[in-house]
Amino acid sequence: MSTSRTIERTFPAIRTTEGGGFIVHRPFPTRLLMDFDPFLLLDEMGPVDYAPGEAKGAPDHPHRGFETVTYALEGQFGHKDSAGHSGTLHAGDVQWMTAGAGVVHSEMPDPEFTRTGGRVHGLQLWVNLPRRDKMIAPRYQEIPSARIPVASSDDGKVSVKVIAGEALGVQAAIETRTPILYQHFSLQPGATIRQPVPADYRVFAYGLSGKGLYGEGDARQAIDARTMVVFNNDAEAVTLCAGEEPLEVLLLGGVPLNEPVVRYGPFVMNTEDEIRQAVIDYQAGRMGAIKH
Repeated sequence: MSTSRTIERTFPAIRTTEGGGFIVHRPFPTRLLMDFDPFLLLDEMGPVDYAPGEAKGAPDHPHRGFETVTYALEGQFGHKDSAGHSGTLHAGDVQWMTAGAGVVHSEMPDPEFTRTGGRVHGLQLWVNLPRRDKMIAPRYQEIPSARIPVASSDDGKVSVKVIAGEALGVQAAIETRTPILYQHFSLQPGATIRQPVPADYRVFAYGLSGKGLYGEGDARQAIDARTMVVFNNDAEAVTLCAGEEPLEVLLLGGVPLNEPVVRYGPFVMNTEDEIRQAVIDYQAGRMGAIKH
């Protein structure tokens, strides 16, 4: 058996429009891949340069039954919700929002950023909640960049920000409802990392920049950025390698829930009846409203 997982399939990120008109690149859900249990969606937002007054966002919208993870790479991401939370994510910050029973959320540019303009680049991941947690109280974990654990390889050619899980001997600060890894690796040209992953995790990589070399030996493949690389569950490690330029790549994985998934826009439940109830609850104002 190989010491590193082989590639099962690759999926290109599809360019689409979200929210108030901002561009995202989305490897899933698309017509090729609906979800990647326990994950429901991955959007790369930008990088895009906004002139003064141009910045866009996602106005008030509800969520129920899953979690949203927003990771800011450049620029600012403002947010408010119906429970009275508000704030601004800056470069390197992470917000892990557990919507649970329901919350109304908005993700709009900070007024000062809208006035000045600038570059925005970030990611949003949707993590499904297991049936037992679908109706828990909403919760936020807002982790500034300075509190996200970072580690480097012995030769200094690989570094990693550990958002969830464990890598290079450091453990994430964020608590997850189910076992998940979410790691941002930065590799210098020619650098290689073999990252252990638990046997029961389904795992994929998503390149942010640079052409990556994934896998080992004859099975290794060179794959461009903005491509989702899905690995087989045939080993307990994943090998990432940079080519002739630096590589920025996300490694994500988790234990599949193996539960029914019924989606209706921002609601993700286990049955059609639960979706209907979510719509009724939202329309009746039971998820609250944002005070502007």
